[in-house]
Amino acid sequence: MKKYIYLTILIILISFSKELKAQQEAMYTQYMFNSLAINPAYAGSRNVISSTLLYRNQWLGIDGAPETTTFTIDAPIRDNKIGLGLQIFNDKLGISNTTGAVVSSAYRIRMDKATLSFGLQGGISNFRSNFITVNYNESGVIDPAFTENVNALQFNFGTGVYYNSDKFFVGISVPTLIPNRISKNTSAITNNPSRQQMHLFITSGYVFDLNQDFKFKPSFLVKAVKGAPIEGDINATIWIKEFLGIGAQYRTNADVSGLLEVQVNQQIRFGYAYDHSVTKLRNFNSGSHEIMLRYEFGFEKDKVVSPRFF
Repeated sequence: MKKYIYLTILIILISFSKELKAQQEAMYTQYMFNSLAINPAYAGSRNVISSTLLYRNQWLGIDGAPETTTFTIDAPIRDNKIGLGLQIFNDKLGISNTTGAVVSSAYRIRMDKATLSFGLQGGISNFRSNFITVNYNESGVIDPAFTENVNALQFNFGTGVYYNSDKFFVGISVPTLIPNRISKNTSAITNNPSRQQMHLFITSGYVFDLNQDFKFKPSFLVKAVKGAPIEGDINATIWIKEFLGIGAQYRTNADVSGLLEVQVNQQIRFGYAYDHSVTKLRNFNSGSHEIMLRYEFGFEKDKVVSPRFF
């Protein structure tokens, strides 16, 4: 087992030591229910076929603000020793649009009360930017940066580790390892800003039993990339009778959020999050909205771990 740990940690540390410049990965407030989008080792962790649809509309009132849609589905196979997953996503930002698909696999080591998973993923994405449509001045001076659109097809892969029990989880991942060039017209120097950048994600959370009816679930997500401040999401949710979850979240130097989760039945979970900016952006937008719907295909009681809070 040690060789898997050493290999995965080595890949993550090597990738993160390279030159990173800006936050490029899509952002989610309900990250604990969309973990496959940031960590391939999450695949199969719910021990049933699990699908999640998430839509995020960020900074309402600002033209060209981020808008993200993602669908994930994953399942365990071979007596829960292997997890397989698929993510399809579309991310809009101003004149840019990225559409893609990612296939994930995880090798799962079952322990007495927990599971340790090592994941790999491979994906393809199409990045498009319509620079020619930008009306950037009225002086008639031509800026070479806006004379050609970008339409680039990118291949990439990533890796991660995920450990979870019924009440605890922790994960570390780098979902994008290859610093692909986005524009063909830019030079190939290492610090070129038109490259895909690698991000490091660290997540963890725990469920505390307060009494028979109430549970407390704190969690956090740390996102890091060189050239940008380290960002942290700190979340706390109170679960009532394992049916209703009410929570709050703080994203460093960005937002405060309110979350609502409803476990409709054993298979369906609904989630909603509202983000309010705490920066100067609050003067120009009316907040961000995020809707999540999860459906699980397991029916037999011996296949569904109940309850699950992540």
